[in-house]
Amino acid sequence: MTIYTAITFAPVQGFIEKSRKLRDLYGASQILSYLSQQIVKLANSEDVISPARIKVQRGMPNRILLKGEFTQEQVEKTMLSAWKQVLEECRNWIEKKLPEYEYHWKKDWGKWGNYSWEIFVGKGDSITAAMEDLDNCKLSRGWIAVNWIGESSSLTGTDGIAFPGLGAEDRHPDKLNWRNEGMRIKEFYQKLAFILDEPHSDKEPKGKYIAANERLSIPELVKRLVTLPEIAKILEMSVLESSFSDIYRRPEKITEKDKGRWTGWFMGDGDEVGKYLKKLAKQENEEVSVKKFSQDMREWGKNFYRAFPQDLGRVIYAGGDDFLGVIYSKQNEDEIQPQRAFDWLKSLPEEWKKNKHKDITLSVGFIWAGHSVPQRDILQHCREAEKHAKSLGRDRITIRILFNSGQYVQWTCPWDNLDILNRYRDREGKSNWSHVYQDLAQLKSRHAFRIDAQTFDYKFAINFLKIYFPHEYVDQLFNDSTAKYIVGFSDDASGYERPTAIIAWINDMINIGWHLCSNTSSPSAL
Repeated sequence: MTIYTAITFAPVQGFIEKSRKLRDLYGASQILSYLSQQIVKLANSEDVISPARIKVQRGMPNRILLKGEFTQEQVEKTMLSAWKQVLEECRNWIEKKLPEYEYHWKKDWGKWGNYSWEIFVGKGDSITAAMEDLDNCKLSRGWIAVNWIGESSSLTGTDGIAFPGLGAEDRHPDKLNWRNEGMRIKEFYQKLAFILDEPHSDKEPKGKYIAANERLSIPELVKRLVTLPEIAKILEMSVLESSFSDIYRRPEKITEKDKGRWTGWFMGDGDEVGKYLKKLAKQENEEVSVKKFSQDMREWGKNFYRAFPQDLGRVIYAGGDDFLGVIYSKQNEDEIQPQRAFDWLKSLPEEWKKNKHKDITLSVGFIWAGHSVPQRDILQHCREAEKHAKSLGRDRITIRILFNSGQYVQWTCPWDNLDILNRYRDREGKSNWSHVYQDLAQLKSRHAFRIDAQTFDYKFAINFLKIYFPHEYVDQLFNDSTAKYIVGFSDDASGYERPTAIIAWINDMINIGWHLCSNTSSPSAL
């Protein structure tokens, strides 16, 4: 009887979401791919059902399906050995580069080696049975957190700062001189930033890998260090092809000629891929079907990563069905106009269809961000926008315009309705969005347009929209079932909630169109 083994580990989302910079995100993705790759090596190549083996290590999924029986002990030993090797290489690199310190932290690195991951193994006489057993195993969790003494990481605030004195036996909370320890930590990170940036220069470090004022925990430090080519090559990880310093957003000094640039950030994910896999596993030739699916998705990620227009930006990572990228221009190039970013967004569904699996839809969060918004905030908004798109029915995109103040406007739309923004025509038959934007502002100021169906007729809002968008899309808002699909309100929405949602959708659509598709500058966006 053939036995199948399904394997995964946690916390994957937590490991990624604790990233607050692109280098953290890239490093986290590389580590997860590396660990998955080491587990896959347990089986012969012909017995690996998922993920498919392609030449690119990048983007290895963390859900693994092998033909054959593999024990919990085997999997844990393989994965934890690989993780401990990553930690050891990073720790040894620091100690070798900064030999002037007396290091007490080896025990704490060992704790992270033992307690960073939970590993789950399911088995069955079919792929479906193995996957169901894996899901049952995941219901039982046994988490152990690593404790520490002292200040916490400046990135996430959840783990202790990694520095040579971490773990020293004389570090008792009642006896510590916090001021002196703070100075020692500051000195260590200044030196570490220097050797990572330009070790053979007298210039101040620019924070290419670590900023001198950052205070990182051991896992956060490791995410940065694995992007260092020297360490990546030792571990046989994919080497970061270029740094992120070319993403130009804000000059050192704001001037009339250079007020900073807006950038676009997109995060996408296939909808209900787990359910789709279970559906494939119930087909007559389950092994072939799941293998082909894995191969198709990994090939799509590889091609999407490589084919993204270089003059538009770059893809940070593209796994099987999830990806993150940035739309930007380099300092010496003309800035990317929002209309061009929107034109690319419209083409994304066709690009997604190249994965050959038409039943899997795509949800995306897109952020058009001002130059002063911190990168960690943008990444958090990306995650929130993608989740919002999924919560309103999936197969759609949530677009957020994120201002320097931290405020934002957003609009969620199904992919097949997104083209409505290109159907805009003003009073003169042209595409000057100022007319509809100003008319809406006038109506609001006179309380003639309110986002409240109890005091305002939502049909007036739809008819107002039809003046500028004479298209069948708009008429669909009068129909309850098609309006539900377009706007995304739930089945249990009350009588007033549904029309209110329609009015809000119209209001948000005009705001987003004004900022992304207008051929005139928006004063509020500068």
